[in-house]
Amino acid sequence: MRKFDKILFFSVLAILLIGLAALYSASSKYYSPNIIFRQAFWALAGLMLAVLVMHIDYQRFISISYVLYAINVLLLIVVLFLGKTRGGSNRWLAFGTFNIQPSELAKITLILALSSYISGSANRVKKISFLLGALSLALPVFFLIFIEPDLGTALLIIPVTFAMLFVAGANIKHLAGLVFLGIGILPFAWQFLKGYQKQRLFTFINPSTDPLGLGYTIIQSKIAVGSGGLTGKGWFGGTQNQLNFLPERHTDFIFSVIGEEWGFLGASILILLYILVIRRGIKIIETTPDMYGKLLATGFITLFSLQVIVNIGMTIGFLPVVGLTLPLISYGGSSLITTLLYIGILLNIGMRRSLF
Repeated sequence: MRKFDKILFFSVLAILLIGLAALYSASSKYYSPNIIFRQAFWALAGLMLAVLVMHIDYQRFISISYVLYAINVLLLIVVLFLGKTRGGSNRWLAFGTFNIQPSELAKITLILALSSYISGSANRVKKISFLLGALSLALPVFFLIFIEPDLGTALLIIPVTFAMLFVAGANIKHLAGLVFLGIGILPFAWQFLKGYQKQRLFTFINPSTDPLGLGYTIIQSKIAVGSGGLTGKGWFGGTQNQLNFLPERHTDFIFSVIGEEWGFLGASILILLYILVIRRGIKIIETTPDMYGKLLATGFITLFSLQVIVNIGMTIGFLPVVGLTLPLISYGGSSLITTLLYIGILLNIGMRRSLF
């Protein structure tokens, strides 16, 4: 067994510390002062869980993956009827003083289930029946999250599933056919979007059409990032942040705070740390001979990469706002603990590569 990947681990730790510093600046004046303490607690809990799963042979997850998947699907159904509503979405289940977001947990349980299914069906990987089996796991999770509604998280399910199928060696023609089919049904899918989701897409094309409504946040975000210049305005020095011009700056738009206060250099350091985590993850994928471990790593690093790209893209106006958090940075216990949990599994896979 190899020692764990120190570069990956300490890169994640550095991102966590940057996140706590940015969150403190973003929340201390206008939000509850308890936010930073909650985030620190969740970070510590997540790190402890990551260390725990690092010491459990990930092959053991095969036997419980479908059970965890089924429980999570049940939670996704329950949250539609009993969930707490925030911003028009039923995403949270309350357990006393704690709230959990089943859609966050679904990211892990779906990847576990898909990895078990795909690695156990290697002899059928080129058949259409194999592809339909994988979709029968992914689509229920997609639709349940979509109707919460949580469009951003639901959309992550599709590329993660395709990436895992591609690495497993699925028939490229079958995958391409599904892509074209998906493109073909987009006009029909438009009818199922909520009014505010449609408006978000219109606002992305031209934020000035609604400068005091949905366009306000993206306009303020771009002002914040642009005004940071090369070196930034300094910690607690960002005017868009400290004067309360930028909404959701402790969650979806925390990268805007980093860009304003730490400038291009600070934002670049954060992006380089993300790239380092992704590169180490890709290295684990490339060097893991075990298909189950390879698929787990593929799912987790694809999920991580897409969430980083989409969140940063939407804060600088390159992508529409879809409500995705910035991994390891944005405020939120479910998101933070889930990310650290799958980072722990990724480290686990890297530690056990030499056993195969």
